[in-house]
Amino acid sequence: MKKTLQTLAFTVLSAFLLASCSKNADVPVVQEKKDNADKVMSYIQRLGFSQSDIVDNGDAYIVDGDIRFPKDMVVPDGKASTEQQWTGSKLTAANALNVRIKVDDSMASMMAEINSAIDQWNNIGGDIALHLSIVTGTSYDILIKDTNLGAGICGQGTFPSNGQAGNLIQINKSYIAGNSFAQRQRTITHEIGHNISIMHTNQTGGMQIPGTPVTDALSLMNAGQCNSGATVLSNYDKIAARWLY
Repeated sequence: MKKTLQTLAFTVLSAFLLASCSKNADVPVVQEKKDNADKVMSYIQRLGFSQSDIVDNGDAYIVDGDIRFPKDMVVPDGKASTEQQWTGSKLTAANALNVRIKVDDSMASMMAEINSAIDQWNNIGGDIALHLSIVTGTSYDILIKDTNLGAGICGQGTFPSNGQAGNLIQINKSYIAGNSFAQRQRTITHEIGHNISIMHTNQTGGMQIPGTPVTDALSLMNAGQCNSGATVLSNYDKIAARWLY
């Protein structure tokens, strides 16, 4: 009987401790996610955006219609200056030399446009340590997929975090299907630019890249120019990429 009571007491105590540990373990996880979302929100505002410019899209904040800031991203240190611009967060040297892009089956019909976009970034010239390639395996850095983003949004890119390229590019394939080949590849080139840290050239906020002007009408990274913007990287776009990498 004594042994039975001891066994019962041990079982009850073990259950209590397990429940307590589980409860305590859950609290910091939830709090960490909330805190990081708050940090990402503050980071976006430091880049020069007001809260009214930021759309909460569940797992990410969307700015300027096509820029994703994942809520779990690692927020870089430092303060952005208001003024080609970048986010203050870029790829490590090793990652920049091997940016692996996986093309989802939903984007297979635009493989030629994707190759053209990749060629633009790979052929900037000069002293730049940046190289993108298409991979087919399960290991990749950026996934390009078709997503219905609604009218007016051609695509969305994701800014880099923790030394890695933004992990997702969404292309509104049906929306841009009627555009010219040059303009379709322009959309993809533009979104890749975001995934390697380049912001919109014609927006306020961000960190000014040395050697580039505050405005550049020829920049492929200007916002709001889907089906009407530059289809090749401008001289200052290339300077921006060379400065970063």
